[in-house]
Amino acid sequence: MLVTRYNPYNDMDIRKGFELLHSLMNQFDPATEESNLVSFVPAVNTREGEDAYYIEIDLPGIKKEDIEITTEDNTLTISGERKYKDEVKEEDYYKVESRYGKFSRSFTLPEKVDVANIHAESKDGVLEVVIPKLKEEENKPRKIEIK
Repeated sequence: MLVTRYNPYNDMDIRKGFELLHSLMNQFDPATEESNLVSFVPAVNTREGEDAYYIEIDLPGIKKEDIEITTEDNTLTISGERKYKDEVKEEDYYKVESRYGKFSRSFTLPEKVDVANIHAESKDGVLEVVIPKLKEEENKPRKIEIK
C-alpha cells in the first residue's frame, strides 16, 4: 500500500484559496470587531468513564454567570463570553495581553445518556460537565409465564 501525506490544499481551487487567505488576514486585523469576537477558543478535554462522559473546558477568568450550557436535538452546547481585561492605554502605546470574546463549543451526545441529570461544576478556571450514562438492564435469561 502506498502511503502519501494528506494535503488539504491539493483539491482547492484558486478562489477558495483567496477566501481562506482573506479570512486569515481578517483574524489579525485589530480594527475588525468581528475577528475579536471569535478570537477566544477555549481548550477542551473529553473522556469516558464507566458511568458517565466528562467534558472539561478551560475557562480561566470567566464567571459562572457568563457561561451557558444547553442541550437540544442530541447536542450539548457550551457557550459564553470572556470579558475584555488587562487593557493598558498610554499615550505611546496600547496593550491587551489576554484573548477575549464570545465562544461556543458543541458536542454530539452519544446514545443512551441521561440528559435530565447532566450537571456541571466550575473550579479553578476549569468547567467540568458530567453526562451520566443510562443504566442498561442486563439481558438476563428469564422464564416467561404462559397465561
